[in-house]
Amino acid sequence: MFDWTLYLYGLAVTAALVMATWVVSTVKRDVSIVDSTWSLMFLAMAFTYTSPVWLNGELSARTVLLLLLVSAWALRLSIYISWRNWGEDEDRRYQAMRRKHEPGFSLKSLYLVFGLQGLLAWFISLPLLAAATGAAQPGLLDAIAVLVWLTGFGFETVADAQLAAFRARPQNRDRVMDSGLWRYSRHPNYFGECAIWWGFYLLAVAAGGWWSFPAPLLMTLLLLRVSGVTLLERDISERRPAYREYVQHTNAFIPGPRKTAPATGESGFGA
Repeated sequence: MFDWTLYLYGLAVTAALVMATWVVSTVKRDVSIVDSTWSLMFLAMAFTYTSPVWLNGELSARTVLLLLLVSAWALRLSIYISWRNWGEDEDRRYQAMRRKHEPGFSLKSLYLVFGLQGLLAWFISLPLLAAATGAAQPGLLDAIAVLVWLTGFGFETVADAQLAAFRARPQNRDRVMDSGLWRYSRHPNYFGECAIWWGFYLLAVAAGGWWSFPAPLLMTLLLLRVSGVTLLERDISERRPAYREYVQHTNAFIPGPRKTAPATGESGFGA
């Protein structure tokens, strides 16, 4: 059964986090901070959705599993993005948005950036609500869900580490990364993120929440067509000409074998 009360509590918690993050961004004049708090919105909602259980000390195996998986994903992603952006200028995407919407972007960002992301996170959290409130007993599908989640988490974590190591070497500044997982997918981190959310959905299905399928579908759409692959590759070939050749050799999203033999010289993705 869909629990509207818990779902609205989730919205309230997300709104509070959005407002706090927005205030900090106005002081820093940097809305990139929203990227660090994106995953924390889901962590806050996961604890909100499971609050009737853990407040009464009646934690089920699935509740514990859900909180562990969401915590591991949310904290790792938030810490990684915060570390990556530390000491850097505002992300170029947000700089472009700021130029377009000045004057008054600080106020406008409350709904253009923070409010929008808060609403998206609230909608995408449906599988977490379903997994937290479902009454079905744990079974094989829960195990499959964990396997899918682990695959995604592994891809995202390893891909981020490989890219960070590549960017740390000054000689790679203008090069394109095609080693490690990036040899088989141009966006292995996004593929991992997508798998993580389908893992959450399978956990919801195991609990009886099949109806939450629009959430992973929307996340997949965002990663492929909106804020992920499409946005990132819009102008990268102009900034890094070698990327055109990388596109010809490498799958955009789902990892797979190289299409043709790579050109001479190492290349990599450091957008």
